[in-house]
Amino acid sequence: MEAFVADDGCPAWRADIPLDETQKGWTFHWGVLTDTPQEINAWGIPTEVENPDSQAQYCNFTLQKDGQTEHYWLTHCRRLGANKFLPNGAQEQMIRFSVWAPDATKVELVTGDQTSGYIWNNGDGVQRSFSLTQGEDGIWYTPSTPDFASFADWDHTPYMYRVLRDDGNVKYRTDLYSRCQIGSGRKKPDEAAANGAAPWDGTRQDVNGTKSCSVVVNPDRVTELLNEGVFPETKWLDEEDFWANEYDPLRPVPDSLEDLIIYELHVEGLAAGSPRPGSFEDAIGLLDHLVELGVNAVELMPMSEAGGWSWGYGTSHYFATDYAGGGRDQLKHFIRECHRRGIAVILDVVYNHYVPDAERAQYFYDAAEPDKNFYYWYEGAPGDWPRPDGGYLNNGSSGWAPNYRNEFVRKVFTSSAAMLLTEFHVDGFRVDLTQAFHRDNSLNADGRPCPEANLLGAKFLREWVRTLRLIKPSVILTAEDHTGWEAITQPQETGGIGFDASWWAAWYHNLIGASRNDMGDARLLHTAGLGGDGPLAMSVMAEKILATPQRVIYSESHDEAGNAYYYDGDQRVESARTIEVAVNGFLNDETRPWAEARCRVTFGLTVLTPGAPMFFMGEEVGAKEPYRYNDWLQHREDIISLRKGSGAHLFAFYRDIIRLRRHNKALKSPYAAIVHVHDANRVIAFRRWLGNTEFLVVASLNNAAFSDGYRLENSALPDGNWIEALNSDDEEYGGHGVRNPGVLTSSGGVIDVRLPAAGIVVLQRI
Repeated sequence: MEAFVADDGCPAWRADIPLDETQKGWTFHWGVLTDTPQEINAWGIPTEVENPDSQAQYCNFTLQKDGQTEHYWLTHCRRLGANKFLPNGAQEQMIRFSVWAPDATKVELVTGDQTSGYIWNNGDGVQRSFSLTQGEDGIWYTPSTPDFASFADWDHTPYMYRVLRDDGNVKYRTDLYSRCQIGSGRKKPDEAAANGAAPWDGTRQDVNGTKSCSVVVNPDRVTELLNEGVFPETKWLDEEDFWANEYDPLRPVPDSLEDLIIYELHVEGLAAGSPRPGSFEDAIGLLDHLVELGVNAVELMPMSEAGGWSWGYGTSHYFATDYAGGGRDQLKHFIRECHRRGIAVILDVVYNHYVPDAERAQYFYDAAEPDKNFYYWYEGAPGDWPRPDGGYLNNGSSGWAPNYRNEFVRKVFTSSAAMLLTEFHVDGFRVDLTQAFHRDNSLNADGRPCPEANLLGAKFLREWVRTLRLIKPSVILTAEDHTGWEAITQPQETGGIGFDASWWAAWYHNLIGASRNDMGDARLLHTAGLGGDGPLAMSVMAEKILATPQRVIYSESHDEAGNAYYYDGDQRVESARTIEVAVNGFLNDETRPWAEARCRVTFGLTVLTPGAPMFFMGEEVGAKEPYRYNDWLQHREDIISLRKGSGAHLFAFYRDIIRLRRHNKALKSPYAAIVHVHDANRVIAFRRWLGNTEFLVVASLNNAAFSDGYRLENSALPDGNWIEALNSDDEEYGGHGVRNPGVLTSSGGVIDVRLPAAGIVVLQRI
């Protein structure tokens, strides 16, 4: 094939294939083999055919005329949206606006102003308008006229699309491929007067980003300064110059799951004590703390535009970074600063539903009837159901299911992830609630399952993984999946989806157990925190330890830090921060030593088992405020201040045990074996090894120390000498100093170990 530069400025390839006149009317299948730096003859068509029962990957066409041209776009990153345009090899970078609106009868581009960043539904605020031309595949685009001759002239121009829908109504719609939504506030101007809220102040800083204008930005340059304090900025760097010093060879960024220590971070949850949400500037200020802690991966809660100071789990624009957190350029600065410190960046992405209030975004974008509401899956016709919304699908998430059967919809998600990989240098992704794609789709009308949607949801996941692996084979991909479906982490070559790991909530429920009342779970910390000396289900926990490989395990996540709940009879019991669970919510100066000791045990188990360990921001310094989706702004804590004060001991333990894992391959291996479990004594012990290196981990949640020694007896214990590599009861961690000095000897499968009350001891064989 012949390489060339496409009219969007991206690399492309083409081939001329001679076909016979007699073959007109025939249907042909075709595909592409590609050579990448990692693989020769890799299949270059990640997209599968539309048939839900088929996983075949090829394009097809019916030959109709001479000179017929067929296209395949790996992504739509530069096909849709406001992009550079170089027709016929032109040197001057033009601009082309393109929008997918297959049912619209007319589409116009309209511009707004930078101060307000808003256009009213009646058209107030429109400054200029331009008609778009309808092309193939339902795409409308601006013509190659002098108005669009210079991309630079349009830089940072606010715009929307004025869509004449099929019912004759005019609607103002944002660009779902926009790389920037100008609003960074919480107000919805058209609703403020109706609900009695304070009126919108007329500025982009006060308007909700999901409702605001889209903005033209140049994806090939980055702001020179993190925060210049003006809009638009005036100091810029070419992308190549910005990323030139991205890595420090002395601090390599990890690119494999087993090497990760993951810190889950809500950027807007920083800046405690300020009325504003946190920003990437605040997050960069936290990085040196994370370096000292030993964290080498930060998982950001969703950063795509979701509107209005939130957790981010309702996305409206998948290509735009939430401006309330600092926007796209600050995200690039944050990622560069992480990489310079040897920290990988994983982004949480949400594809199972859109923002609940999607007016101006996905909802009825260009048509008036539910069965033409193309971004959403709809079964049948509106007349088939008692209510028009009966044909939508519920999938166990927070909104109706996206229309996975349409390639254009699937490619919104895939293309945005590809953009984040290539333009932002993201190292990996965590996909929110993947079971919503492959298992839980059901009709809104009556709850009947929709097997076709489940099949096409799995198809989307395969395409998404396949596309990203083609672009960057080392990308780290994890899935929040609670089904136990083994295919999630099986390679695609053997019929799986191909994720590296799944989030494993069962680890939290058994280890901590504050967020649901399941009598089958061990719920170790919750039960210990209730008081008493009764047995704990250590034997149940033993089974979980052996099941941790290829799983992200956590002692706390955003959901469990205060957002989850269960019912004990008629009483609603809410989850809490881990340190509160450790003493049943009665944290004070008297109980804190017990709380911290128990937390050291649970975090130690998380770090020392084969899974990839993760914890939520602030856990390392004993953050205690509940972290809920609806009032997190009022419960933010100053992590650095806690570290210098009440959280100093806990921080020291987290730091040291993280370093122990990171510096020993045996503690990152998939190999583990239980050598002792005793529910009444509340003790569990297991081996970890790789090659000739071996560790013995002994954890106790007993309320009394075994100061005279605790006998472990198991034929799997090798004979040898052991030294203490770490003990959570060290005085530096706030403990009482029940240690194992000198050398311990195991013989005939027996070893005696001194165990502190609520402590974890790590022995290394020498």
